[in-house]
Amino acid sequence: MDNYTAVGIAEGFIECDDQEEVLAAWQHLVDTGLAWSLQGWFGRMATNLIEQGLITQGENDGSISQSV
Repeated sequence: MDNYTAVGIAEGFIECDDQEEVLAAWQHLVDTGLAWSLQGWFGRMATNLIEQGLITQGENDGSISQSV
């Protein structure tokens, strides 16, 4: 998944009815560090999903990965 698609699914401008795909988008945002650098609600939602055990924090220290 690329950054644009992950953000689009998270924001809702790319429709996605598959819950696993939505979680994959959020996992991508966390893995790349984007969840922590975009608008505040991205980080809050990512934190909420991590706390619920739906996605993992992984090893990202909050820095943005250059991979897409």
